[in-house]
Amino acid sequence: MSAVAGVALGALALGAALTFVRLLRGPTLADRIVASDLLLTFLVTGAAVDAARTGAGTYLEPMLVVAVLGFLGTSVLARFLEGRGP
Repeated sequence: MSAVAGVALGALALGAALTFVRLLRGPTLADRIVASDLLLTFLVTGAAVDAARTGAGTYLEPMLVVAVLGFLGTSVLARFLEGRGP
C-alpha cells in the first residue's frame, strides 16, 4: 500500500504543479478559476490518499467541507463571469 500511495502522491504533486502553472499563466479569468478549483481538488485528493495510507480519518470531515466550499466558490465565480458578458 505504501508504494501505491507514494506513486499516487507523486502523480498528484505533478498534476498540482502543472495546474499551478496554468493558474499563473492562464490567459483568461475563467482559466484561472478552473485551475484554482482543480488545484483544490488535487489538495483534497492528496489528503484523502494520505488518510488512506495512514488509516487515520481525522481529516475526512474537513476535506468534505473544503470540497463543497470549493465547488460553491467556483459556481459563484462562474455565475459572476456569465453575468459580466464578453
